[in-house]
Amino acid sequence: MIESSALQIKERRSKLFLLVISCVGGWFFVKHGLLKLAETNELIILVLLVIFLFIVELFPLPVWKGTITISFPLVYAIYVMEGLSYTIITYALVVFAVNLFRKRPLRIVFFNPALLIVSFYFAYVIGDQLFSHYSIDGKPRVLIGIIHFTSIMVPFYVINNLIADLLLIIRPQTYSFQDWRQKTGQEVNSLIISFIYLFFFHLFGNQNRGDIDAFSFFFFFFPLVCFALLSSIIANLKREKAKLKALFSISSELNKKMAADDWLDFLKDNLKEFIDVDAWVLLKKDRESWNLKFAVGLAEENLSLNDERTQGFNKIKSLRVYPNTKESGGPANGLLDPEIRSLLYAPLMLEEEIVGLFIFGRSRTKSFVEEDKQAAATLANQLAVLIKTRWLIAEQEKRLILEERNRIARDIHDGVAQSLAGAIMNLDTANRKFTKTPDESRQLMNESTLKLRKCLKEVRESIYALRPYPTEREGLLAAIATKINAIQKESSVIIKLETRGPKFQLSPMVEKIIFDIFQESTQNALKHAEATKIDILISFQKEHVLLKVKDNGSGFSLFQAMIKARNHPHFGILHMNEAAEKIQASLQVDSKEGAGTEITLTVPRMGIEGAIIHDKAYAGR
Repeated sequence: MIESSALQIKERRSKLFLLVISCVGGWFFVKHGLLKLAETNELIILVLLVIFLFIVELFPLPVWKGTITISFPLVYAIYVMEGLSYTIITYALVVFAVNLFRKRPLRIVFFNPALLIVSFYFAYVIGDQLFSHYSIDGKPRVLIGIIHFTSIMVPFYVINNLIADLLLIIRPQTYSFQDWRQKTGQEVNSLIISFIYLFFFHLFGNQNRGDIDAFSFFFFFFPLVCFALLSSIIANLKREKAKLKALFSISSELNKKMAADDWLDFLKDNLKEFIDVDAWVLLKKDRESWNLKFAVGLAEENLSLNDERTQGFNKIKSLRVYPNTKESGGPANGLLDPEIRSLLYAPLMLEEEIVGLFIFGRSRTKSFVEEDKQAAATLANQLAVLIKTRWLIAEQEKRLILEERNRIARDIHDGVAQSLAGAIMNLDTANRKFTKTPDESRQLMNESTLKLRKCLKEVRESIYALRPYPTEREGLLAAIATKINAIQKESSVIIKLETRGPKFQLSPMVEKIIFDIFQESTQNALKHAEATKIDILISFQKEHVLLKVKDNGSGFSLFQAMIKARNHPHFGILHMNEAAEKIQASLQVDSKEGAGTEITLTVPRMGIEGAIIHDKAYAGR
C-alpha cells in the first residue's frame, strides 16, 4: 500500500512537471513567436528549411526508450536567416505535427515542442550574453561564426538534456545510470555532428561566392537530411534484424527443447531480446482452468487468478491493446505492478481454440505500436504450436502406456489365467477321483503341476516386463552397450558400436523404440542369419537420429519375408515397422540372400536437442 502511494505521488509530480514545461513553452511560443513575428526575409529558403526540419524530425535515431535527432543545424540556419521568432514558431509547429503524426499521447504532443522551445530560448539568452562579452575586433569571420553557434548550441543540448533527465528521474519508472549513459552518449554524437555541419556552414557562407539562394541551401543541407534519413532507416533495420534473429533463436531453441522440461526457463530469459517490455506474463489453459507459467519484470510470481479474470481471458480471441490501464486494462488490469500503464494481450490460438495467453505490459501509455503487435502475434503463434505439440506427444505416450497395459492384461487373461483355470479344474477332478482311480488322479496332478510351473514362469516374465525399461534405467547408449556385452559373453560374434554427433535428449518412448529395433535386429542376425560380425551406428544429426544395424549373415529375400509376415504376425520385421510408425520414423530393410542385411531406422527430430552434424549415411564394414 505504501509503495503504491509513493508511485502515485511520483506520477502526480511528473504530470505537474509536464504541465509546467508545456505552459512555459506555450508562453514563449506566443510572446516571442506570434507577437513578434515580422515579414520573412527569404520565404523560399524558410519553406525549404522547414521541410528539411520536418523530415529530420520524422526520422529520428532510436535511443534507449526514446529518439534523438540531428536537427539543430537546420534550426540554427532558420535562426540566422529569420531570427528568434520564426525559429520558435517553425520549430514548435514541426515537432508538434510530427508528434501528432506519430499518434503520441496528448501530453507528449504538447510537452516535446515546449521542451525544445524552452531549451532554445534559454540557450539563445545564454549564448547572447556569452557572445556579447567576446571581442570580435580583428577576428576572422569564420571564427566569429563558430563561437556564435557554439555559444548557443552547447547550452541548448545541456538544458534540453537536464530537463529531460529531471523528468525521467521524477517519474515512477526506473531510470538507471546505464540508461542515462546510453542516452547521453547518443546526444553527444548528435552534438558533434551538428558542430561539424555548422562549422562548414560558416566556412562556406563566409566565402565570396555571390548571392546565396535557395539552391545553395538545398545542396548544403540535403546531405544532412539524407544522412539523418539513412541513419534512421539503418538503425530501424538493425533493430528489426535483431528482432528477427531473436525470433529465429527463440523458435529454434524452443523446437530443440520441445521434449525438455526447461523450455519455459529459456523463454523467460530470452523473451526481452525479441520484444522490449517492462512486464510479461504467460498463462496456459488446461481444459477450463488457467495456470500461471511465469511472470517476469513488473509482475508478481504469485498472481491471483479468480473466476472473473479467467472468464475474461476466455473471451480474448485476438490481439488486444489497452493504451491506458487507468481508463481500461482488460481482465489483467490490477494484476500487474501499478507502474504498468499499457497492456497488450496476445492469445495463443490453435484451430479456433485458445490454449494460452501472453500479456505484455509497458510503463508508458500508448506505447504499443503495430510492430509490437506483429511481434507478439508471431511469438504467440509459435508458442501455440509448441504447446499443442507437447500436448499431442504427451497424449501419444499415454495411449502407448494404455495399449501396453491392455496387452499385458490380454496376455495374463489368455495365458496365466487360462493355465490357472485349467490347473484348478484338473485338481478338482483329481480330488474327486482320488479314492476310485488314484493313477488317473496322479496323472491329473502332474499335468496341473506342469501348468502351474508354466504359469509361474509367465508371471515372472510379466513382472520382469513391468520393471523399468533398460533405456529408462541407464539411457539409450548405455543400454545398448550393456546388451552388446551380454551378447558377446554368450556368443563369439564380433559387434562394433559407433556413435556420431553430440548426444542430445530423446523422449522415453523414442529411446524405447530405438532400443527395441536394435535388439530385434541383432537377435535376427544371430538366430536366423547366423552372422559373425555386426556393425551398429547411432548418429545424432541435425534433423533426425539414425540407427543402422548391418550384419554379414546369410540374408534373406524381402519378398518372401513379407509373405511370411502375413501368415506369422509376430515376425520381427512387421513388429519393427509398427514400432517405427508410432514415432513417425521410417524403417528401411536392405537384404539379399547370401549378402547380409542392413536395417536403417530414421527418427525425425521432434523437438529434441541437437546440433548440425555432417554424417555419412552408412555403417562401416
